[in-house]
Amino acid sequence: MNMNTTEVLSLESVLVQREGNIASDMDGEKVMLNVKNGKYYNLGEVGGEIWTALASPVTAGRVVEIIQESFEVPEEIARQDVFAFLQSLLNEDLAAIVSQP
Repeated sequence: MNMNTTEVLSLESVLVQREGNIASDMDGEKVMLNVKNGKYYNLGEVGGEIWTALASPVTAGRVVEIIQESFEVPEEIARQDVFAFLQSLLNEDLAAIVSQP
């Protein structure tokens, strides 16, 4: 397993959803099924927004802005939440980094 993924994630990193995941809304929360491993993920409200943002390639910085606007939270909190969530998506192989600065 690649352990230095944490350092490579920056605001300029461009990420996108990986294929083969089915997401649907359940009571305002995004729930996702990974077809490959058969695992369900509850993305929650914030995670759902982040996941939707990754439908086409987007920078991590733009995702932070989207979360900041949608949930009216300070930039620092949005950045922490977004980076933590993106990292877990990468760890679970649900998202991929398409380009690095």
